[in-house]
Amino acid sequence: MNKKILAVAALVVVTGAAGGWWYAQSMAPHRHQLTRMTDETGKVYYTCPMHPQVKQGEPGNCPICGMKLVKREEKAAGASTQKAEREVLYWYDPMKPDQHFDKPGKSPFMDMQLVPKYASDTGMAMNPSTLVEIDPRMAQNLGMRTAPVTTGTFWQRVDAVGSVMVDERRIVSVEARAAGWVERLEVRSVGDTVTRGQVLAGIYSPELLAAQEELALAEKLGDKSMVDAARTRLRLLGVNGTGGVRQRVAITAPQAGVVTELMVREGAQVTPGMPLMKLADLSKVWVQVEVPEVQAAWVAVGKPAEARLKGLPGRTFEGTVDYVYPSLDTQTRTLRARLVFDNADGALKPGMYAQATLFGGAQADVTLVPSEAVIRTGTRNVVLVAEDVGRYRPVEVVLGPERNNEIVVMEGLQSGQQVVVSGQFLIDSEASLLGAYQRMGADTGMKDGGSGMQSMEPVGKSGMDAMPAMRDQNGMGGMEQSK
Repeated sequence: MNKKILAVAALVVVTGAAGGWWYAQSMAPHRHQLTRMTDETGKVYYTCPMHPQVKQGEPGNCPICGMKLVKREEKAAGASTQKAEREVLYWYDPMKPDQHFDKPGKSPFMDMQLVPKYASDTGMAMNPSTLVEIDPRMAQNLGMRTAPVTTGTFWQRVDAVGSVMVDERRIVSVEARAAGWVERLEVRSVGDTVTRGQVLAGIYSPELLAAQEELALAEKLGDKSMVDAARTRLRLLGVNGTGGVRQRVAITAPQAGVVTELMVREGAQVTPGMPLMKLADLSKVWVQVEVPEVQAAWVAVGKPAEARLKGLPGRTFEGTVDYVYPSLDTQTRTLRARLVFDNADGALKPGMYAQATLFGGAQADVTLVPSEAVIRTGTRNVVLVAEDVGRYRPVEVVLGPERNNEIVVMEGLQSGQQVVVSGQFLIDSEASLLGAYQRMGADTGMKDGGSGMQSMEPVGKSGMDAMPAMRDQNGMGGMEQSK
């Protein structure tokens, strides 16, 4: 009986000790250890350019996007550096990099793990000539293209639209200078064409009749002073005072043109200063155009201009910039400009739609790149320069005017360099991961053409495991797996 009790007691003690050891182990912090996936000689695998986490031992297509897998060769284990050997200065939240922490853990700002800042990164951050390396095969699969930086002449040419208008300086108003009645109207409708000196209307006016009789009496008496006074009075009433006394006084056209407004009809009573009609000379016309704000500085009075109209195909009218309005339209962000054109044959009619070209001169010996090469971030303008096969450098540039998919670069580039014009999103995202944009502030090294090379570092952990990537010379590198 005693032996059985002792056996049970011993079993209980052993079981409790084992449970305590298991509990202690389960409560201990879990540590991830990095284990390399490469051997001494390295190995070949296939991966997706868009999804580098996909790794297969045989060629094929990506199970995520269907893209053809690209061949990669991992570096041998002896060629890489253990992450554990690097000294950690502090941890930080990528969303708030100015806040530093003494130990790893979750960010108090975002639901994500803190990222370590290594001591070796400090020296790297001082190098302003950061290069980004992309596998040439990946660049080819993504259709990445480059174009040369050129030096040439940039023509400041503005293409705008507008409409034909009457030259307001060539509009005259025909008025009655004495009270009376319109007994005869030679012009019947708006749009009638008249010549200079043509009779427009005949007006019966008792005041004009009395002034003519007064002149006739003065001439009969031979009183020179009375004759001069009577002629002056008739001249002020718009009558030349010759030809004797007439019941009806003729109103003539002061210039050739087209009737744009007709205010009276036959039999209408008129008063002094009352307008009868308006005439517009269309031998010269205006074309008013809207110029974009960014090109407004190119437009100046006296500069040449051209106009083409859909209603007159094949014809190009040559004119000049007559006036630039002083205010900008805040709704359309455009500036109005007025062009003047000769119109001796009357082909240009008010109201016609016109496509105009304004020439602002040329800028010689300027640096030019395709507009699609520029990445506009909102705070800076960046161009990706191709240093060598698969090696690219982000360069901040100062831009000038732009036209016809070509833009002037004031600072940052030199003629002969190659810039990326297609597929920049891949290099742009890579440069952001490497912190290249943050290092562009010290642009002295970039202008000197430094060749600092950066490797891709871990940018954060998500979930329970992290898979920091290391980049080899081909841009993809061996992968480290945590377990």
